[in-house]
Amino acid sequence: MLIAKARRAQIMAMTDPKLAALYHDQIDAGAGPMITALKERSALLIPDVAADDRWSSQWCQQMLAAGIRSAMHLPLLVAGRPEAVLALYSAKAHGFSDDDLDIAHILAQHASAAIAAARYTANLTQAVDARRLVGEAMDILMERYKLDATPAFEVLRRYSMDANRKLRDVAQELVDSRKLP
Repeated sequence: MLIAKARRAQIMAMTDPKLAALYHDQIDAGAGPMITALKERSALLIPDVAADDRWSSQWCQQMLAAGIRSAMHLPLLVAGRPEAVLALYSAKAHGFSDDDLDIAHILAQHASAAIAAARYTANLTQAVDARRLVGEAMDILMERYKLDATPAFEVLRRYSMDANRKLRDVAQELVDSRKLP
């Protein structure tokens, strides 16, 4: 489970489709072991689902019906914030050893680093795209109104501020319509 924009949880991957309902129910209810691991920012081990009463009986029944007897949920921290949860399951009660927990922590650290790198790359790509778009809009203004770069940028900035819109959005509208908004 990954925390996406607007801090909304979404399912990113699963190894078994029957887990989808378990995940969606926790997300919709805002409660369950995955949500708890996120909120508490710590690993959560459930040695025996049948003996655990921290969550609803519906959750317990769903887990048992899916053949899950023990679970481990590890929050993935990116820049100190919980951004995802790595969930591991076993068909056996007490199915995880201390070594399994140690290995899961290592996997969680690697996954956290991968999420951070992916988000950094996405942000850079978005920034480059926005810069390119603003440059294109400035080129249009410079050609059409015989402006230099600085006045062309100031025109875009003024329209952005006056309309209380992002500079990127004003530039996109100008590029699409070839007219100032």
